[in-house]
Amino acid sequence: MATCPPYPTHPPHPGGPAGGALRHMRWWQRRWVRYSALCTLLALSGLVILALVRQQTGTEGFLVGLGLAVLPVPLLIAAFRWLDRVAPGPWRNLLFSFAWGACAAALIAIVANSFATRWIATATADPTSADTLGATVIAPIVEESAKAAAVLLVFLFRRRDFTGIVDGVVIAGVTATGFAFTENILYLGTAFGTDQLTGDRGIASVTAATFFVRVIMSPFAHPLFTVLTGIGFGLAAAMASDRRQVRRVLVPLTGLLLAMGMHAIWNGSSSFGEYGFFGVYALFMVPAFGLLTWLAVWTRQRELRTVREELPAYAAAGWLTPAEPFALGSMRARQLARDYAGHHFGKPAAQAVTQYEAYATSLAFLRHRGRKGRGGTDFPRRERELLNELWLRREVARPALDYAARMTAPPVPVAAPPWPVYGAYGYGYGYPAGPYPSYNPYQS
Repeated sequence: MATCPPYPTHPPHPGGPAGGALRHMRWWQRRWVRYSALCTLLALSGLVILALVRQQTGTEGFLVGLGLAVLPVPLLIAAFRWLDRVAPGPWRNLLFSFAWGACAAALIAIVANSFATRWIATATADPTSADTLGATVIAPIVEESAKAAAVLLVFLFRRRDFTGIVDGVVIAGVTATGFAFTENILYLGTAFGTDQLTGDRGIASVTAATFFVRVIMSPFAHPLFTVLTGIGFGLAAAMASDRRQVRRVLVPLTGLLLAMGMHAIWNGSSSFGEYGFFGVYALFMVPAFGLLTWLAVWTRQRELRTVREELPAYAAAGWLTPAEPFALGSMRARQLARDYAGHHFGKPAAQAVTQYEAYATSLAFLRHRGRKGRGGTDFPRRERELLNELWLRREVARPALDYAARMTAPPVPVAAPPWPVYGAYGYGYGYPAGPYPSYNPYQS
């Protein structure tokens, strides 16, 4: 994903074909109508879920649950944001995902789980078995499907922000964080209400036990389940130009089924005996968490390696300086470049460097997909747009990136390019980079 649009789009001229199409667009197809409908849906879902949770926990229990449930949220969001730093996605996608999980998905889960459990209890005349079946079968299916809907919506309608595994992990993880936030309010608020009736206080209270299990031991549980769905959609996004459409559909479904299965095992752990919960936690959840964390970090490093390997072709063509591929492939160098620009030229310059880094990363990913035959029919147009955005910001970004390259790596011999070069690492500070390059690496 990218902080700024990875493939810039310029509004069509009103007199052109696209402008005519806009004039004849149906009212429900307009962007502001879709955004308004989505915001209204999430707002109504939030109000309803707020009323339902408050009704079940009471006002005091709700406030206590809210105060305790919010504690792990910043840590989880920061973790997913760190993972997404190579090509950071727009905040609106994360806000939508969190809101969907906390409001829409939570409302769907409460209503569907309650209805299904009551129906099973009535049909079987066995409330205990109905509760067990609801927790181990119904809840995983309903909750993971509701959370997966947010990943699907971003995958379909924000396709340019969704290009690989990291994007799927981040969107799925933030959605699940929102869902767990609302669910924790309900559980912690209910536990507090129980303690009010029994008079329990301190460590021996139900609230303390619930807080320890849900917030201390397993704050990553829901994100861990839904991340499997996100990985499935991420793999499908990486196969964007794959002609085997069946495989692109089956991969996300497989991820969803795995998420449901892991969720079912976790919910059913309490029925595996006195130490079933701790056994599942130690032998299943912790290793799975470690494996998925390793996969996410490895994928992040692979993205940086892709930047370092793909951008030298544009340096050879004159679009970038020789040092830029290295600097753009290092998170430390990127941060140094932003700090340098902000310190010497002000906040707008730091923002320009941030945009330059985002566009360059998107360009590297585009070239990588193109070399594998997955660039799409509009590849030349998208590549030209990205190169143009880099060119517009070159005078601010190049000095900052050259400085970052010098600070993070010793000078290395670089073959002299066939165009004027100023300084040891590329173009000098503030100097234009020569004429607008006409060479396209893909046309060689």
